[in-house]
Amino acid sequence: MSEQPTPAGSGATRKHTALPKARILIEALPWLTRHHGKTVVIKFGGNAMIDEELKAAFAQDVVFLRHAGLRPVVVHGGGPQISKQLDALGIESEFKGGLRVTTPEAMDVVRMVLAGQVQRELVGLLNQHGPLAVGMTGEDAHLMTATKHYADIDGELVDIGRVGEITAIDPGAVQALLDDGRIPVISSVARSADDGHVYNVNADTAAAALAAALNAETLMVLTDVEGLYEDWPHSDEVISRLTATELEKLLPDLASGMVPKMRGCLHAVRNGVHTARVIDGRVQHSILLEIFTDEGIGTMVLPDAKDVTTDEGAAA
Repeated sequence: MSEQPTPAGSGATRKHTALPKARILIEALPWLTRHHGKTVVIKFGGNAMIDEELKAAFAQDVVFLRHAGLRPVVVHGGGPQISKQLDALGIESEFKGGLRVTTPEAMDVVRMVLAGQVQRELVGLLNQHGPLAVGMTGEDAHLMTATKHYADIDGELVDIGRVGEITAIDPGAVQALLDDGRIPVISSVARSADDGHVYNVNADTAAAALAAALNAETLMVLTDVEGLYEDWPHSDEVISRLTATELEKLLPDLASGMVPKMRGCLHAVRNGVHTARVIDGRVQHSILLEIFTDEGIGTMVLPDAKDVTTDEGAAA
């Protein structure tokens, strides 16, 4: 019995259907080469922390970075989860100057939620892909040291409890984990060398300070907007890139929620980090889109001395 003839071109057609995937991989090649072996600090927050699909996509992105030869570090907060737990315990959430008033009782909840809930869940998602993630807090191995922070409200310094600002970073433990091929996942709490208390630290600030201490290639801050807007609320045009000096001029007019993120970016690029990026965490795989594609997304901040025409990284 004779074999039925194969329709002309069917094999070629099947092969050609894979071409778009090949083109995507080739597009990523320059960025893979450029970022290989480099440290990337990622601040995990916003909607990506509470949406199950976005959380899973974030974990996939971070593991992809690790297997692609980068050295990812994740720093996280957990505002919505903290508020939910405080409500469940009948503890009122109060904010002054955009910061959570953190009593000693509330600080116990902050510590429990960040290190015992948010971090554990994220470590579990990452470790579905292998024995990669290790959780720690700013307290561990004196990673972060803090001092008491006072809120500035109309020019007056106001006591808001156990809220801290970072005074020192000892990145040795994180470096050791990275050298061992692990993915550090860090909760933004820190102990004070002055009074011994543990303080709640803004995660944007903590990520920026750690990125500088690690001499990271990039700081990436996930948020719930597309990036830094040119003239919000009058326009939704996103600024694709700007220098540290340009950003500093804009800071006084920014919406309060963007201030710690952009201050963090400014601190990072003025302290050795090559680029800082604010990206939309509501977009699945936004991290990969930012690092490994020609288009990029979000807003990129560059040091003043950087030549933006030959910048390494995506054109955000």
